Amino acid sequence: MNLCRLCPRNCRVDRWAGERGFCGAGAEATVASAGPHFGEEPCLVGRGGSGTIFLAGCNLRCVFCQNFDVSHRLVGEAMDASGLARLMLALGARGCENINFVTPTHVAAALAEAIVEARQRGLGVPIVWNSSGYESVEVLRLLEGLVEIYMPDFKFGCSESAERYCRAPDYPQRAREALREMQRQVGDLVIEGGVARRGLLVRHLVMPGGLEESREILSFLASLSPRTFVNVMGQYRPEGVPATAEGRAEYPEIARQPTGKEIAEARAEAQRLGLRLAR
Repeated sequence: MNLCRLCPRNCRVDRWAGERGFCGAGAEATVASAGPHFGEEPCLVGRGGSGTIFLAGCNLRCVFCQNFDVSHRLVGEAMDASGLARLMLALGARGCENINFVTPTHVAAALAEAIVEARQRGLGVPIVWNSSGYESVEVLRLLEGLVEIYMPDFKFGCSESAERYCRAPDYPQRAREALREMQRQVGDLVIEGGVARRGLLVRHLVMPGGLEESREILSFLASLSPRTFVNVMGQYRPEGVPATAEGRAEYPEIARQPTGKEIAEARAEAQRLGLRLAR
């Protein structure tokens, strides 16, 4: 049986037989949208944009997700490996600087097959693994040599927050393990001619009232490598469940944007630790 163990949730459902686990995905990847994206970090955008492929579904499914419609619902076109390879090649032909898989973890097997096929057919730009950070080290090891740039989030520094917002109390531990493996595979981010070619770039979203967790996460990143590239992001806004009237009552602590002071203090901490800031 093909029992799914692609992520730490270890649902062990048979997706090929039509069973669905936490992420909601079937056997094939579902592409919600694709195209050149110019809103990513400058080192990913370059001149041609980042060739983003948004995958529907998610193995983390945070209640506040800004892509709630995509991550919590499987809306889009199901594609096999050959279809994904053709899409990747088309983005490369349009001049995109990379192929940026957004929320790829729950369809890692399909994407790995597609990457191999696209490479065999001439794809020459880097692959960006743009994930939530909730990864299986065992699966990441199978991706070694296929992914040039890992771009995980590191969302929560404590188990209580991870349990409350995404039902994954082991998230902080799993994210640390995953980032160590990513760093081992690709090292610090290498930028040539203003464009990232290989390495690790970490995103951290500053949450309202979450400064202590931000400090803990940034301290870990500094211990991982003093040259870790990090984007300390200040664009959190209540979306998904916290944006509803019921959600504002259930999650009042995140039913607001972070203050300018919270964002500034998180960025100052990253600078104090000597981390390289992506913006």
